Amino acid sequence: MGLFSFLKGFGEKTMDTSAENNVNAKKLMDAVKANNLKVTDMDIELNGDTAKIWGVAADQATREKVLLTVGNTLGIANVDDKMTTAVQEPEAQFHTVVSGESLSLIAKKYYGDAMKYTKIFEANKPLLSSPDMIHPGQVLRIPSL
Repeated sequence: MGLFSFLKGFGEKTMDTSAENNVNAKKLMDAVKANNLKVTDMDIELNGDTAKIWGVAADQATREKVLLTVGNTLGIANVDDKMTTAVQEPEAQFHTVVSGESLSLIAKKYYGDAMKYTKIFEANKPLLSSPDMIHPGQVLRIPSL
C-alpha cells in the first residue's frame, strides 16, 4: 500500500521515548496483538518516527487496522506498509479526524447518510471502543459501501 502519514504528536502512548528502537518496535507488535489482529511473520522496524511493517494479514481490513494501530501511536509520523494479504480486497479510504467531527458527520461526508456512522465504527473496531470516542488527529478507516 505504501507510505502513510500520521500526526506524530497524537496517539496512544505505546512507546517509551527513552527506549531503543527495537524495544519500541516490540511494544508496537504487542499493541497489534492486543487488538487481536492476526498477521503471520510480522516484523516492525523503527527508524526515527517511521515504522516499517512486514507480514501477511488475513485480509485487507486486518492490514489496514494494523497500519492504524501503529500509525495512531504517539511519536509515529509515517508507516511504511510492506505487508501483503492472503486475500486480495479493495482498499478502504482513510480519514483524519478534525476538531468538531463525529462519526455521523464523517459518514455524511463519505456516504451521504449520517446514519451510516455504524459502518465506520464497525470498520475501526477494536481500535474504537465507542462511536462517541474519536479524537482530532486520529486516522480512521472508511470502507466502501
